[in-house]
Formats: sequence, structure tokens, C-alpha cells
Amino acid sequence: MEVRWFVCNLLLWSLLAVQVCSCPDACSKCSVPGSDDCEECRPGWSLHNYTCVDIDECGVELDNCQLDSYCLNTQGSFECRDCDVACVGCMGSGPARCKKCAPGYRLTGSKCLDIDECSDLVLACHGLDEICANTKGSFRCDCADGFVRNNGACVKRQLPGVQEKGLFEDIQEDELEVLQQMFFGVVLCALATLAAKGDLVYTSVFIGAAAAMAGYWLSEKGDRLMNSFLKGR
Repeated sequence: MEVRWFVCNLLLWSLLAVQVCSCPDACSKCSVPGSDDCEECRPGWSLHNYTCVDIDECGVELDNCQLDSYCLNTQGSFECRDCDVACVGCMGSGPARCKKCAPGYRLTGSKCLDIDECSDLVLACHGLDEICANTKGSFRCDCADGFVRNNGACVKRQLPGVQEKGLFEDIQEDELEVLQQMFFGVVLCALATLAAKGDLVYTSVFIGAAAAMAGYWLSEKGDRLMNSFLKGR
């Protein structure tokens, strides 16, 4: 027990001695071991009245930060941090510390804020099937729904196995009948006009066409009446 007590006390006194004899962190040499009076300071510190004071590298312009970064002072040193994306050169963090606004940004009040090109420009996107989408510092032109970009232009998306329909493929049967009657009517009017001039050839053609039209109409009506009669039985 006495040996263990002696070892424990020895370790405790050793730790206390190290703490008492150590200098402040900023000091590289103390006047008296355990004293706060410094004779020499570590790099990044300056001796003032036996006290090591932090050097503001940003204030004395000793930093080597690039144009797109700013200096941030730390204890005994400094850091270079990136400027805000809205800035070209800056004096600190955020869009309010810019030296100049980056392209796509505008000075609004005291801050460089994003320009909404979709609202400012009359025709930001030139294509008729394009939609303007604002982004940070710029914008993009997206194709409208149902369109895809092909060779720089928005074209209608084609579904697999689906082809474009012809001009008359969607016409119903009754609509086709109306078109046929209109066509025959135009032809008869043209023949009637020529027949009125006394030309026997056009007159005979007109009479034949009129008879054919009447026969077609009567036969069509007759077929419909017969079908209706049979269905009603």
C-alpha cells in the first residue's frame, strides 16, 4: 500500500510540475518557468509588454489569398475562404461583401442578387416549344411537355410504333358522305355553268352527271330504308 501511495503521489507531482513550468501557448520562451511573462512568441504572434498578441494577417495584408477568396484571421494564423458565387472579388463572406457582381447577378441595394433572365428578357428562349427556367447566375431553355431536344431544337416526341395519321384518316363515315356530296355539287355547278353557254357536249355531260347523282342518292336512301325496315321486323 505504501509503494502504491508513493507512486501515485509522484505522478501527481510530476503533472503539477509540468503545468507550473509550462509557458502560455503563444509563448516560445518565458522569462521564468510557469510565468505568464513571455520573452519570445511563436509564429503568428507579436510580443507586447511581455504578452504575445495575435497578429491580424488580414489587417496588415500579409495574406496570399487569391482574387476569388477573402482572408479570415485566426489565432496565430489566417485562412483563405472562397467568395460568394455572386461576387468577383470580395471583402468577406456573403453577397453583401462583393467588390463586383459576377455575370448573371445585379447589385440590388447592398447585395449582388441573381438576375431572373426569364422575366427580364422578352425572348430568353427563341424556340416556340421551349420554356425558360431561371438558374443561379444564368438560365436554361427546356423543351415543353411532349417535346424532346434534337440537334438543338425541340421536336415532338414520337411514341414507339405510333405513326402520324394522314389528313383524312380521322374522318367519320357520315363526314365522308357529306364531303362526297359537296364534291359532286361543285362538279354539277361547273357543268351547269358550261352547259348554260349552249355547248351540247357539256350539256350532255351535265345531264348524265345529274342523273348519276340522283341515282346514287336514291339508291343510298333506298338501302337505308330497306335496312331500317328489316331491323324493325
